[in-house]
Amino acid sequence: MAQASNTGVAFHDAFYKFVHLPATAEVASALREVTAPLLGSILVAHEGINGMLAGSAEALDAFRHALATDPRFGGHFGGMVYKRSPCITAPFKRMKVHEKAEIVPLGIPGIDAAKHTGINVSPEDWRKLIDEEDVLLIDNRNSFEYRLGQFRNAVNPEVTNFRDFPEYVLANIDTWKAKGKKVAMYCTGGIRCEKTSAWMLDLGMTVYQLEGGILNYFEKMPDAERDWQGECFVFDNRIALDTHLQETPTTLDDVYGSDSEDDAWRLKRARLLDGSN
Repeated sequence: MAQASNTGVAFHDAFYKFVHLPATAEVASALREVTAPLLGSILVAHEGINGMLAGSAEALDAFRHALATDPRFGGHFGGMVYKRSPCITAPFKRMKVHEKAEIVPLGIPGIDAAKHTGINVSPEDWRKLIDEEDVLLIDNRNSFEYRLGQFRNAVNPEVTNFRDFPEYVLANIDTWKAKGKKVAMYCTGGIRCEKTSAWMLDLGMTVYQLEGGILNYFEKMPDAERDWQGECFVFDNRIALDTHLQETPTTLDDVYGSDSEDDAWRLKRARLLDGSN
């Protein structure tokens, strides 16, 4: 199949849904067909779908319609939430659809985020929640993302990979329970918090999570800079967005600027992916 060109790339859509998919190969095959005019990446697993796409508004709208109505998708993706932001830089160079074991790799078997997750909090209520004294606000992202920007008073778990987050939780959850803390978490688009909160429910801990993640907060709150410090890292060639969902001048060197081995590896990998090395 021919790859789409960068012509007409004006918008970026991010989306995910935890849903039980029995036939991932068939879903992936159909996705490759309906994404032909687009650029981006989609992961498909038995636990659901996770994707980022770029293209014209018309092409992205046609994709949304196909997911909701094409019988090959069995109605699994109806009602899925999309987060759209404008592009100056083309976020992706090609279109990829992959079958994976997980759509977001926490590495713990048996988590069913399609069945239950934490308590979703709207952006408007989130602003009130994070000011409550008994709330522990945790950034459920990697340390390099936190360094670039974070909600005020948020705790950095200092993890280098999402798979490291459970170790941080297990080391602290008994203390949180003993102190009667409300745990509130946020991430870029919401998917990491949904996966983690489903697991934490099984540990007897209820978590409050920002509905739609940081990007939804920026979209719904025109004065998001009251609560957000810095920028938001995004996993594509735009690198970072401000609180108005606009690209910033931030570079890969700005993001991975420390002397750690992990940052050096991430910088090398990012340059290979964007073709700058």
